[in-house]
Amino acid sequence: MNIQAVVVTHNPGPIGSLLAALADQCDHVIVVDNTPGGDPVLSQSLPVGSTLLTVGENIGIAAAQNIGIEHALAHGADAVLLSDQDSIIPAGMIDTLVSHQSPGVGAVGPVPVEGTDTLVYTDHEYGPKRPATLPDFDEIEVSFLLASGCLIPRSVLEEVGSMNSALFIDHVDLEWGMRARRAGYRLLAIPATVLEHRLGDSVVKIPGREQVVHVHGPVRNYYLIRNTIALIKTDLLPSKWRVRYAYWIVRFAVFNLLVNPDRLSRFHYVARGFGDGWRGRLGRYGR
Repeated sequence: MNIQAVVVTHNPGPIGSLLAALADQCDHVIVVDNTPGGDPVLSQSLPVGSTLLTVGENIGIAAAQNIGIEHALAHGADAVLLSDQDSIIPAGMIDTLVSHQSPGVGAVGPVPVEGTDTLVYTDHEYGPKRPATLPDFDEIEVSFLLASGCLIPRSVLEEVGSMNSALFIDHVDLEWGMRARRAGYRLLAIPATVLEHRLGDSVVKIPGREQVVHVHGPVRNYYLIRNTIALIKTDLLPSKWRVRYAYWIVRFAVFNLLVNPDRLSRFHYVARGFGDGWRGRLGRYGR
């Protein structure tokens, strides 16, 4: 099986160890660089035989993933592994994921963790939630997979389609996962392989809440709010999930306005996120 990794970068810093780990486990590594003007030192980190596709501007993670996926499929990939620039790929991960591929499985991924926080989302009546403890199974059927570490067969990509570039960033993996599930595919997280991943800019611990809360910068607040509203307006989410997401995004907005000191400037992004989401204005912020 020809497996090609697609890594999206944006001002990545040192990522030589990530790329080396992927090159050791994949047949080919494709780096799609979203850094405005290009990263002058990124090419020095590339493993021998890998491909660097320089975009020259920030077109968003979804559009960059699509560029990498298209390149991989055009060059004989049987499956594509997606990776963020800040993930740590464990030894043997890809062999483990491949061993869990089977007919009807749309994608498999490791169990992502951030510190002590496990980022696995399973179905509940009112939407995806992170269980307090993972089920003791070899495979966990999930609501969606985080993109980083996600292995997707060529046939599934051809049937389900590419990532939704209009979302730019945030909920891209959720939206694709819901389309894959609508097409009849299962999505599996594999506890035997664990991937260290960074989800937010920082985390805070709220008294009385077991799981930490991820805190993002103001622009990410905009994308999360806008894209949540955009998804609620589609038919991808069950009706009860839409209710839950509507409640969640209001709570998310209030929380970010209360806990961050830049309330006035952040309010602009929060309000714009609700407005653009309702009006269906997607793409990059400010365009």
